[in-house]
Amino acid sequence: MRATSTDTIDRAPWRLITSGPVDGAMNMAIDRAVLACRERGTSPPTVRLYSWEVPTVTLGRFQKVQDVDVELALDRGFDVARRPTGGRGVLHDDEITYSFVARRDNGVPRGVAASYRYLSAALVAAYVALGVPAQVAPRERGRAAGRAACYLHTTQADLSLGAAKLSGSAQVWKGDAVLQHGSFVVSRDPALEARLFRLGPEGEDALRSEAATLLDALGCRPSPAAIVSAIRDGVRGAFGVDLVEGDLTAEETALASSWVAEMSIARSEREGRAPAST
Repeated sequence: MRATSTDTIDRAPWRLITSGPVDGAMNMAIDRAVLACRERGTSPPTVRLYSWEVPTVTLGRFQKVQDVDVELALDRGFDVARRPTGGRGVLHDDEITYSFVARRDNGVPRGVAASYRYLSAALVAAYVALGVPAQVAPRERGRAAGRAACYLHTTQADLSLGAAKLSGSAQVWKGDAVLQHGSFVVSRDPALEARLFRLGPEGEDALRSEAATLLDALGCRPSPAAIVSAIRDGVRGAFGVDLVEGDLTAEETALASSWVAEMSIARSEREGRAPAST
C-alpha cells in the first residue's frame, strides 16, 4: 500500500541502524526511546535491524507474566523482557528482528489496520526478495491451547506462507508516531517454545504445523547479510525513500538507559519484586 497523496509526505531519507546483539530489556528500551524521539521530532524516521545477546522471551505490554515459565527461561540462561507494544509472547532466538519508527508525515496512515497494511508492504517485498512468497494473512485465527504464544494466533497484521504463519508484528502509537516491530525467523525449537509458553502437547503440535520459518520455506539458511539486504530493498521500494546508515542519538541512548530496568522481567524476577508493566 502506497500513500496516495505525495504533497504532504516527507520523502527525506530514513535512518538505518544495524545493531549488534544486546540484552532483551535494552532492545525494547531502545525501540521505545526511538519512538519517543520521533514523536518529538528530534529523531528521523528509522529502520532498526537487530539481534539478541541470548535467547529472549518478550511479553506484550499488557500480557501476564504467568503466561511464560520464567523460571525455565532463567534456568536456560535466557532473558525475559517486556515489550512497549501489545500482543502475545515471542521467543527471539535464531532471527533478525526489525523495527520501523515513523510518523504520519512520513507516509504512515493513521489507524492500526491501515498502518499495518502500509508497513507490511516492505516486509512482503523483503520476503519475496529472499525467495519466499509471503502475503498478508487473509484472516484471523487462534488456538485456545496457545493463548500466550504469538505464533499460534494470526491477525491481518501478520504475514503467512500458505496457511502457516510466517511473521508476526506488534505496534504502539505515541501521538502521530508509530513503532512496529517483528521478526524474520530463520528456525525455531517448537518443543522448547511450547514449554516456555505452557502450551502442552496440542500447542507444540500446532507450532510444528501452523508456524513457518525461513528455513522451512527455503530449505536452507539465508545469511544475516542477505536478510538485512532484503529488508533494506523492501523499505526502499515500498516507501519510496532512501536509507542512510546511522546510530542512536545521545538523547535516544539516555532515554533507553533510563528505561531498561523497567523493561526487564528477568531482573524483576531475580530481585523478587513484582515486574513492571510499562
